[in-house]
Amino acid sequence: MRAALPTLPVLHSEWIKIRSLRGSLGALTAVFVATAGIQVLTAAAIGTAEAGSMGQDPLYAAYYGLLFGQIAAMAFGAGALSCEFQNGALRTSLAAVPNRTRFYLSKMAVVGGLTLLIGQITGLVTFLGGQAFMGPYALELGDPGTYRAIVGSGLYLALMALFAAGLTAVLRSGTAVLSLLIPFVLLVSFIVGEASGGLAQFLPDRAGQMVMHSQGQEGLGPWAGLAVMALWAGAAVFGGWLAVRRRDV
Repeated sequence: MRAALPTLPVLHSEWIKIRSLRGSLGALTAVFVATAGIQVLTAAAIGTAEAGSMGQDPLYAAYYGLLFGQIAAMAFGAGALSCEFQNGALRTSLAAVPNRTRFYLSKMAVVGGLTLLIGQITGLVTFLGGQAFMGPYALELGDPGTYRAIVGSGLYLALMALFAAGLTAVLRSGTAVLSLLIPFVLLVSFIVGEASGGLAQFLPDRAGQMVMHSQGQEGLGPWAGLAVMALWAGAAVFGGWLAVRRRDV
C-alpha cells in the first residue's frame, strides 16, 4: 500500500488539473462567496430584528450561509472527478500514473485538502462577518462552541466535497451525483427528518452539521455527528476507489 501513496509530483499534477478547469476552480471560489456572502447579507437584513430572528440556536444560525456553500463544495468535488470520465481523460491520466490507487488517492487528497483550506478560511470569515451585523445578539470569539464551529464548518465542507467526489467516481457522472445530492440535502433530508425523528440525525448532512450546534442539542454530540458524516464520506471514497480499480477506462 505504501508504494501506492500519493507523491508530490502526482499531487502537483492534480492541482494543475483543477487550476486549469474553470468550473472546478469557480465552484471552489463559490464555497467562500456563497457561505460568507449569504451569511453577511442575511445577518445585515434581519439579524437585529429580535432575539432568535435567525434561529433558536445562535451558534448554528451563525452558519446559515453554509446551507448554500455546501452545494458549491459538492459541485467542486463532483467536478474534479467527473472531468476524468470525459473524452478519454482517465486513460490519459492512468498512462501518466499507472498505479490506480496512487492516482485516486492523490486526486482525493487534493480535493479534500483544497476544500479544507478554503473551508477553514470560510468558517472564520463567515462567523466574524455575520456576527458584525448581529448587534446585541452577536456571539464573540471564545463563546462556548465558537472555535469548534469554526473548525468543524471547514471539516464539514471538506467531507461534503469528498462525499460527492467518491460518488462521482462510482457513477462516473458529476451531473447524476449533483442531481441526487442537491435535492437530498435541501429537501429530502428535511422531510425525512420531520417524519423519522431521531433517525434523521444519522443522515450525512444532519450528522455533520451537529458540530455547528450548541452543546445543548439532543442526540449526537458535535464531534460524534461529524464522525458519522466522515463515515458516509469514507464509504463513498472507498466505493469510488473500488470502481476506479476494477472498471475498464
